[in-house]
Amino acid sequence: MTSTAAIISPVISNAMVKDDQHEPAEFYELRVYTLKDDIQQKLVEDFYSQAAIPAFNKAGVEHVGVFTELKPEGQTRLFVLIPYRSLVDFNEVIVKLEKDKVFQQKGALYLTAPATAPAYVRIENSIMKAFAHSPKMIVPPNKSRIFELRQYQSASEAAGKKKIEMFNDQGEIDIFKRLGFKPVFWGETVIGPSRPNLTYMVTFDDLDSKALHWKSFVDDAQWKKISTVDGYSDALLVNKITSTLLLPAAYSQV
Repeated sequence: MTSTAAIISPVISNAMVKDDQHEPAEFYELRVYTLKDDIQQKLVEDFYSQAAIPAFNKAGVEHVGVFTELKPEGQTRLFVLIPYRSLVDFNEVIVKLEKDKVFQQKGALYLTAPATAPAYVRIENSIMKAFAHSPKMIVPPNKSRIFELRQYQSASEAAGKKKIEMFNDQGEIDIFKRLGFKPVFWGETVIGPSRPNLTYMVTFDDLDSKALHWKSFVDDAQWKKISTVDGYSDALLVNKITSTLLLPAAYSQV
């Protein structure tokens, strides 16, 4: 396939579009590119900066985030974060890009890269539903900043739902906001690898700020209280945590 459909199929059920008890939740697409060298990185970054982001904006997506790893092991991976108003919106945006001749033309080097010179090694895609207590992306100020992308994996779907409940109903999200973590999003992965998991992104001014914020979180009285509530221990709900530090690309809108 030589179009956007090669990135991800637009045919998805209209389930989970709205939580009746809360403001409608956004959905987030996270694309993680594995790249082998600087040539591939430039090709993919040129695709987003010159073709994809303008096309997404024209299709109604206001903020597309593109990030590289702060401390890559070898060639950096490239992370792309795309918010959608709903799964219906996700489908409509992909269809619009399929029909966008300017996008297809400007993105041709990426979209039609030959097998002998591929644009990337692989793309890992996830679709996430925003948490009820934070249903919309929060775009940080456009200044020098670093991002932390964290994923909490659970041993069972029940444990994963319980951890999300801890964020929504037990006040964990409120602690992050009160302590100044500058959250971007929280999402439950509904399609993607390593399920069940939740993924969230926070931003800091620099590494020193990150260290201070996490210390304040660990020492916070409210966190200590909810983390000892029966049934909410991380030891019961989370069996793997990953953390990836990211830098925004110069053209990133997040």
